[in-house]
Amino acid sequence: QVQLVESGGGWVQPGGSLRLSCVPSGSIVGIYKWGWYRQAPGNQRDLVSTITSGGRTNYAYSVKGRFTISRDNAKNTVYLQMNSLKPEDTAVYVCNAQTALGDYWGQGTQVTVSS
Repeated sequence: QVQLVESGGGWVQPGGSLRLSCVPSGSIVGIYKWGWYRQAPGNQRDLVSTITSGGRTNYAYSVKGRFTISRDNAKNTVYLQMNSLKPEDTAVYVCNAQTALGDYWGQGTQVTVSS
């Protein structure tokens, strides 16, 4: 079964940057929207950002101006550039792809922001 594979997480000091990537493990046809979600321990999974195949983006208020989502339709890859990271950004970041036949999810990549 095709899954999404995230990479790029890690540890960074406050104010630092990370770039997350998400790519399918196999072929997925007809992705019309990509999304990044995050889940901190004890919290629910929250939407961080989405981008449509046409390039329309949406951001959570808490990350607006600091995070940038982008995608490469030809490579079926989505990215999340995270700048000016804060300790409250610490979470597992999970990738999502929406198609007419259903959603695909990744396992997540850990992002830890601390000094």
